[in-house]
Amino acid sequence: MANPSGADASPLGKSSAYKTQYDPSLLFAIPRQYKRDEIGLSTGTLPFFGVDIWNAYEISWLNMRGKPQVAMAKIIVPADSPNIVESKSFKLYLNSLNQTKLGGTEALLELLREDLAANFGAPVQISLTMPENFSKIPMGELDGMLLDRLDIEVTEYSPDASLLSAAKDEPAVEETLVSHLLKSNCLVTGQPDWASVQIKYVGGAIDQEGLLQYLIGFREHNEFHEQCVERIFMDIMRQCKPQRLAVYARYTRRGGLDINPWRSNFSSGQPSNARNARQ
Repeated sequence: MANPSGADASPLGKSSAYKTQYDPSLLFAIPRQYKRDEIGLSTGTLPFFGVDIWNAYEISWLNMRGKPQVAMAKIIVPADSPNIVESKSFKLYLNSLNQTKLGGTEALLELLREDLAANFGAPVQISLTMPENFSKIPMGELDGMLLDRLDIEVTEYSPDASLLSAAKDEPAVEETLVSHLLKSNCLVTGQPDWASVQIKYVGGAIDQEGLLQYLIGFREHNEFHEQCVERIFMDIMRQCKPQRLAVYARYTRRGGLDINPWRSNFSSGQPSNARNARQ
């Protein structure tokens, strides 16, 4: 049976011939709405805003004299774009630039902006870091109270929103909670995806043991990064009813790419793109 997300038609889990000449047709878009329907988000106004922050570590092309150039890129995709782009297709697309001659970084950026906007269905922000600035790329861990300190028993490894609860009748608290134990699996291949997650909220104090059990529950769950973060956001909103909520996950890279989704219902400024130790 075909995957209703449309991901079965992607290059994931299939043998791929690596093209080394520019080919934007390699990009594979998947509508976000498939999975949003599953978590009860029908078309219309979203209960959150946010971005997906992509970092691409393996970008190379040739200058007009045939000399290889290298860079790293940050791509910021708005959460209200109609599509995500499947990450293996993104990798194949970037590799298609390897033997492509370009007239400089502006020519590269113009290509990337046009091709990615066409597939995500919305404008994206792209910036390059050149080798002379590699040492300036920031590193750091997500701040907050570490949930992983809790000595809990875990028996379920699929997401169970009923584990989430909060002291809704008590005065509101403002907390930032962090766990490094988030693991989910690729929607198509089942390969593991590892992440650290940060939850900022204002509202009744969330039961931390239940929250940690819930997050660990993604361990055998198959979903793309962006979809996991939106599921976490919606489950916490529905079960704990905070006044404010932001969920940010930093996933480890695969294929030279990492994807870091952030969803929030209050204006706190876009989160830092500092690379975690595991990234």
